[in-house]
Amino acid sequence: MADSVDLLFLGTGTSAGIPMIGCRCAVCTSTDPRDRRTRPSVVISYGQTAVLVDTTPELRLQCVANGVERIDAVVYTHAHADHIMGLDDVRRFNSVRGGPLDLWADEPTWQILKRCFGYAFREPDPGGMLFRPHLVRRAIEGDFQIGGRTWRPIPLMHGELPVLGFRIGPLAYCTDVSFIPESSFDLLGGVRLLVLDGLQHHKHPTHFTIEEAIVASRRIGARRTYLTHIAHQVSHAQVSGALPEGVFLAYDGLRVSTEE
Repeated sequence: MADSVDLLFLGTGTSAGIPMIGCRCAVCTSTDPRDRRTRPSVVISYGQTAVLVDTTPELRLQCVANGVERIDAVVYTHAHADHIMGLDDVRRFNSVRGGPLDLWADEPTWQILKRCFGYAFREPDPGGMLFRPHLVRRAIEGDFQIGGRTWRPIPLMHGELPVLGFRIGPLAYCTDVSFIPESSFDLLGGVRLLVLDGLQHHKHPTHFTIEEAIVASRRIGARRTYLTHIAHQVSHAQVSGALPEGVFLAYDGLRVSTEE
């Protein structure tokens, strides 16, 4: 349908990834592929447009594994290392596209991206070969347009850090969140498909627990909610069976649509 929005989970894990280095817990040693979680990122698609949200350290591997061969823009939720450190890999998308890519970020995120990846925002030398990303900075200062669709920033809190979620019509993506301001609940009203941080069962200072995410999901009223940024204390098979109707654990490689 015309308003359909599709989402591909490239990664659904924590900042450490799963399996974690040096951990021999039941999830880190699990043979269930849904328990292998790379750092959190998604591709959101509609019509002929594909938008990458965040660039994880595993970005190249994620894209190869999931057949992502082109993107039209990059959007950032915030500038923590697990969300930005794969930025250099987008240079391959420049080659496929044959030109620059727009990169959307708020001012605090832009300041860190500029410090870490300033070379990616320089104009290429005339006639020279380009072996780096070629990105054009676009400021998030309110609603913005990509491929004819409106992206609405959703202010969230990640511990004490303000971060962004995004709403694109009937879909909202809200990773890395421990608190949703009242005004942001209003922005999320009526979404059909919600992606929400759901780290683990026990309390954490910078992420929703699974139970907190379920409460927020019910208040928002989404038809379906997929939990992401999932820790190694969470077995996909065991926890999935205990979730309420309409709430699911996401996993790397999962594809979902607002029209399902």
